[in-house]
Amino acid sequence: RCFYDQKILHKTFGVWKERWTACRERNLSLRAASHYRHLVYNLVFKAWRAYVCQQQGKRNKYYVAESHAKKQKLLRSWQCWLVYVNVQRMKHGMQSMAMAFREGSCLRISWAVWRRRHYQNCARHKMNVLALQHWAQSLQFRAWLQWRELYLCSQNDKQKEIRAVTQHQHWELKRCMEAWLRYLNLNRAKKHQNELAREHHRSRIVRQCFSDWQLSWERRRRMHAHQKDIEKLAARIALRRVFVHWEHYVVLCVEETQQCELAEKHYKHHLLVLQNFWNRWKSRL
Repeated sequence: RCFYDQKILHKTFGVWKERWTACRERNLSLRAASHYRHLVYNLVFKAWRAYVCQQQGKRNKYYVAESHAKKQKLLRSWQCWLVYVNVQRMKHGMQSMAMAFREGSCLRISWAVWRRRHYQNCARHKMNVLALQHWAQSLQFRAWLQWRELYLCSQNDKQKEIRAVTQHQHWELKRCMEAWLRYLNLNRAKKHQNELAREHHRSRIVRQCFSDWQLSWERRRRMHAHQKDIEKLAARIALRRVFVHWEHYVVLCVEETQQCELAEKHYKHHLLVLQNFWNRWKSRL
């Protein structure tokens, strides 16, 4: 009965230990999955934060460059407009001097002709003022249209100069646009390369972490298997030892029983001998 109780207890302990080992492995797997998920989320958040900071820095630089370009265009347009206003003031001054000179030296016919020309100049001046107002309103968005309107409204003697200025501005704008397009393409290529590099680095880190976790899991599984084999071997050794002790006990019990039977036989034989001797002594007596 004691040996049976020990076997039942040993089997119960083995089953409980296997369940406890399975629960522990499940907990370790859950912890490993949680750690891996947390690590991946952390890497993704760091990459996203670096990308957002980089995009914000590029966007700030682009805004600064665009603001500087607008200020430069506005400054050039303002300088050209000041030159044009100074020329118009000089012309008006010269016209006033001519009017004062002709009032005292010209005839009525010359005065009528001059007055008609003066009206034409005033109308042209009004047209120039209207063109300047329209040019000032559309300065930030249509610089080349402004120069075209000034070209249509300006005098014939400024035609070549305005055409040269317009062509130079168009060439500068084209060159800046080509440079900006090259910079944009280069920036896109660099961004694509950085994304590919980050994706490769992230996948390499994920593969490395997964391989490390798989190696540690395999090592742990081998340790558990080795521990199970050791426990099974220890159980077998203990069972063999118990069986050997039980067999030795049985042998001792058998030997003791045999010795008791031999002693009892010897004692009976001795009693029989004594009884025979007693009977003989009694008969002789």
